[in-house]
Amino acid sequence: MTVAENNVASAMREEPVVPQASRGERFTSYDVEAFEVPSGREENWRFTPMKRLRGLHDGSAVTSGEVTVDTEAAPEVVVETLARDDTRLGEAGEPSDRIAAQAYTSFPAATLVTVPKETKTSKPTVLRLTGPGEGKTAYGHLQVRLEPFAEGVVVLDHVGSGTYADNVEFVIGDSAKLTVVSVQDWADDAVHVSEQHLRLGRDATLRHIVVTLGGDLVRVSPTATFADKGGDVEMLGLYFADAGQHQEHRLFVDHAVANCKSNVVYKGALQGDGAHAVWIGDVLIRAAAEATDTFELNRNLVLTEGARADSVPNLEIETGEITGAGHASATGRFDDEQLFYLQSRGVPEEQARRLVVRGFFHEILMKIDVPEVRERLEAAIEAELEAVGA
Repeated sequence: MTVAENNVASAMREEPVVPQASRGERFTSYDVEAFEVPSGREENWRFTPMKRLRGLHDGSAVTSGEVTVDTEAAPEVVVETLARDDTRLGEAGEPSDRIAAQAYTSFPAATLVTVPKETKTSKPTVLRLTGPGEGKTAYGHLQVRLEPFAEGVVVLDHVGSGTYADNVEFVIGDSAKLTVVSVQDWADDAVHVSEQHLRLGRDATLRHIVVTLGGDLVRVSPTATFADKGGDVEMLGLYFADAGQHQEHRLFVDHAVANCKSNVVYKGALQGDGAHAVWIGDVLIRAAAEATDTFELNRNLVLTEGARADSVPNLEIETGEITGAGHASATGRFDDEQLFYLQSRGVPEEQARRLVVRGFFHEILMKIDVPEVRERLEAAIEAELEAVGA
């Protein structure tokens, strides 16, 4: 949402307006009351079924449980538990909406994962976050920190039941390289709202992969910023929405410095009555961000009747001195030509449909460098296809 759009939307409301975050000019604060209670009419909430947030947005969701964080860390990694007043927290970004602010003021303790300077980890670090339980609400905070010239792989595995809101930070030091895979494999009753902040130092590289499979409502909002020149971020996503599920991914890439790259590719499949996927991709290239190279792509494959996908790519450019910029999105059903080609060579229709879906997701799956995670996701996709009888 641009500043002008925000002003128009504000003028249409009769009630007093509290300043809100926008994609171009971000308003940030740790004070929950600095953000008005969203009604669902705002641009950044218009696709979200507010009643299914279970009070996360209006303050009625009080802490009644706790998320368990089990860590299987690489031997080179340092894992710490931090209090809210630790000065390292918030370095990657501050809350930009009321739920994120509520999460920041409500988490009992933060988890910090650090890869020391000039260290390459010998194996992935896996953090398994288990929900507070059915009918319970919890808030959390996590920071992954790579010091200069470090290199590592981190997996965030979200499972279990309950209602959970959190802030996740990725602080990537100069010339450091991080691959992170965030898996939302919640139980069917779970609600998860996550604001993720990605901050890259000079010549830093980040591959950020989001995989959403489970949950009743899942909303993940990654924001990428660059602290210095030479940053390179690749933001990938894979999601599979089943009957009744709402899966929402809202991305913002803020190019404010020169000579940085970003590449966004999100792919999703939907099946079943009431399955709803939302993808919002915002890229802002500011006047100072000369020689920026960016592209964003979203593809949705609708497998059955009754499923709906909303895809909104946005690109705002404030300078003409760029290397490249573009975006694309498409939503459709099976490619009849692909199916015909396979069937004409003796492949049964059911198997042909599965092959098409596997091929659709192949690009994303092959970029997940953790074999155990990739195999698990392939099995989950296969299970989804079996359920629909595709």
